[in-house]
Amino acid sequence: MLRHLNVIRMVCLFFMSMAITLSCKDDTTNRSSLYLISGKHVDDVELSTIEDLKNDLDKVLHADIRIVSEGETVPTNATVFILGTPNSNTLITTMVKEGKLDLTKDNPGPRGGIWSKIDLENNVQAIVIGGSDTQGLQYAIYDYSKEILGVDALEYWTGKMPQSKTSKALFNFEPKTIVPPQIPILGYFENDVDELANYRGKLLEYDWESYTEMINSLVRLRYNAIQLFDMLGRPEFFIRPEYKKLSPDYTIRETYIDSLIDYAQSKGMMVQIDVSMGYKIKPLDQNKADCWKNHKQDWIDTWTYYFEETPFKKADIISLRPRNQVWDWEYKSSCGEDKIEVFNEVYQVLGDLIDQYNPKIKKVMVCYADGMEMFNQNLYPPKDWLVAWSDDGFSGFKHLPKSTKGYGFGTYMHAGFWLNHTVHDPYPKKIDTIMKNMVNDYQADKYCLVNGQQFRPFLLNIEAFSEMSKDVNAFDGEQFYKDWTQRYFTPSVAEIAVKSMKKLHEAQLDRGGYVEHLWEIRETVSYLSNAPIRRPGKTPVPYDYAAVESDYEHVEKRLKLAEEALGLALEGEKTVNKGDTFYYDYIVLPIHLYHDLLNFEHTLHQMAQLKKTFEKTNDSGALDKALEKLVIANEQLETIHRRSLEGDRNEKWKNWYNPEIRRPNNGFPSKQMLDDIKTNLALLKNSK
Repeated sequence: MLRHLNVIRMVCLFFMSMAITLSCKDDTTNRSSLYLISGKHVDDVELSTIEDLKNDLDKVLHADIRIVSEGETVPTNATVFILGTPNSNTLITTMVKEGKLDLTKDNPGPRGGIWSKIDLENNVQAIVIGGSDTQGLQYAIYDYSKEILGVDALEYWTGKMPQSKTSKALFNFEPKTIVPPQIPILGYFENDVDELANYRGKLLEYDWESYTEMINSLVRLRYNAIQLFDMLGRPEFFIRPEYKKLSPDYTIRETYIDSLIDYAQSKGMMVQIDVSMGYKIKPLDQNKADCWKNHKQDWIDTWTYYFEETPFKKADIISLRPRNQVWDWEYKSSCGEDKIEVFNEVYQVLGDLIDQYNPKIKKVMVCYADGMEMFNQNLYPPKDWLVAWSDDGFSGFKHLPKSTKGYGFGTYMHAGFWLNHTVHDPYPKKIDTIMKNMVNDYQADKYCLVNGQQFRPFLLNIEAFSEMSKDVNAFDGEQFYKDWTQRYFTPSVAEIAVKSMKKLHEAQLDRGGYVEHLWEIRETVSYLSNAPIRRPGKTPVPYDYAAVESDYEHVEKRLKLAEEALGLALEGEKTVNKGDTFYYDYIVLPIHLYHDLLNFEHTLHQMAQLKKTFEKTNDSGALDKALEKLVIANEQLETIHRRSLEGDRNEKWKNWYNPEIRRPNNGFPSKQMLDDIKTNLALLKNSK
């Protein structure tokens, strides 16, 4: 008993030596207790992160876990975590002064942190997790959760749960420095998110759970910014006939947008807003979007409204593309302007306006192909605008800067693209090589904006970008593939999964993708039914055999590679635990969906060749063979629809691939299309 009291006394003396009011008491009835000690000056983001750590510990420990502020009572037999920064937690401040910790605002530096074990008295230890700043603390805590507790940053999306731990296992680490990531701003672009917004029932609006869980995962992956776009009411949602049919009464709720922004910022993320002017929140007349000199005041008034009357006022980053200010296409002046001169003035005027409202806002000019061409000529925004260079949609670059002109340089990259938003194109090795080139050759490491499309199908690439951003030259795409798959599957299954995904990447050669094939199918159906492709609000596209013929070769190549990818995926599935739905949902199902569509298109191509034979030879036998193929096409279409409706095995994602609510890019094959083909082929045969 005397020895026990001495332990209590020595622990109390340790805390007292740190000049704090933390009191100590014996609690022999609660030996399985864990205390997370936050600082007196903890901010809301730190506290939110500490609460996340508590929740993570709750998943793996059978213990009484409490968050307390320094100065509150802690039992001497409790496991203790001391959490914070030198500015927020005086315990850490004192440890630093006494040489027990090597942590300052400059070491390891902004967004950096440490793990340490501090000896108290009588071989008692406390775990210290600290950051040079709040984000550094976040990364130190989330890395600890990942590496020591086994908590998956993508748990909500993958279903992977951590295994139970002992209290002793919490100390199973060596002191560690979490160095600041090389790329200081890693942003996520909320774009083309129809499926993520639609699958739970309310169309074209995130449900709160989906949005917050996406943010939670992104923060754990070190994304520290998010650009809102679709949820601000992109113009397609209330102008395009397809969307009007989907949601006739489409509207937005500014209070909800305000809440989305608040949540992102509460998790330590900066919010980026592109101040183009097509949003439902305050749309500029389309006729005023392509003539700056005549409508300059309308542009300025719209921006002013944004900054004064909308949630945009909360933005931490403002971006603008040198393009049409309503539609996402090249700026073509309707009043004879030189577009480079226009945007040299636009960026100056907008920059001055931003500074009036919040001079701390970061400014980013995002250059697409036309913007790159302008920048390589005489486009010179003010120097406080960072320049983001855009990839080609598939993490490659068709255009490169002649010079960075002394601007801070970054990139706009794609984890997914609108041409493949249904099925992912896994390419961590491409991210590896391309980003090294951009950073080493053009110092493009000041900013990276990642377009993740529907988020859930693109988890692999999204995380690859986060790992790359830590240390670009150290990132190894091949090793990332191995580490990522082994996190979810046994080594043998992981090896097959990697081979399968590599084949899926090959199968999307020449920047191919699911949505591209939807358009090719429409071209083929158009030719087979002798009917133009009708597009709401656009000029019909005449049917054309040459357009169909140009697709034969790459479809056959892609189909062969997709078959190989599917064979590998199914081989790996044989040894996967039946209760593990993630392997099927992430590895097998996407390849099935892509293969189904290619198979269907290939059959239509065979029919097109037979129809062309008839046109050349007048041989009705060719039409008979085409009609026989039509039976197969109908069966294949039924498979496409059935598999899309069945979707994932995890019930959480039910309805995700439903054709009725999917993003309407390039339409979707229907039974009516095949009926139209049958009618036309029969007419051709009877008219002979």
